[in-house]
Amino acid sequence: MPSHIPFCRSRSAIRNRYRLKTIKNDIQKKREEHQKRMEKDVLISIRGLQYLMDEESGEQEPVEVMTTGSYYKKNGHHFLIYDEATEGFDMMTHNMIKFTENALEVRKRGLIDVHMIFEEDKKNISFYHTPYGMINMGVAATKVRMKETPDQILLKAEYALDINDSYVGDCVIDIEVRPREGGKLNL
Repeated sequence: MPSHIPFCRSRSAIRNRYRLKTIKNDIQKKREEHQKRMEKDVLISIRGLQYLMDEESGEQEPVEVMTTGSYYKKNGHHFLIYDEATEGFDMMTHNMIKFTENALEVRKRGLIDVHMIFEEDKKNISFYHTPYGMINMGVAATKVRMKETPDQILLKAEYALDINDSYVGDCVIDIEVRPREGGKLNL
């Protein structure tokens, strides 16, 4: 008897391997199509609520920015780039938001300079440079979540905010990203 027997695959094993390869290719094509839809021009909605501790009225203070920007994904990280004007000033602030499923980074350069990091169960300190001076800001994220569909990315961060080592309040930031072409933001 020969010491080696040639390997012989059954027809069903060959078909299954071909099907698996086809499925993998289809998944890769869908990812590439999604990437193309979401690259470059996007609509960005950033909504934030601050629950301030010292506020006599106890009301929430909503802040909302709606703008266009650029989106791309690289090495498993999502990136948003957009410029922001500040009322009363000519200089723009260039913004970059980098995020994953459970982490968020916000970098602002220009009129306002800051690098804030939101990581669950960690407190990060940053220096917030404004035209009026520098603020020592602490961000302790309790929740960072992302939901991604082919036509939308939703990002939510809940965090405690302190300024100059004093607790200010609990905050929430919601970010919605949609393709600019044919996309609508929920108002």
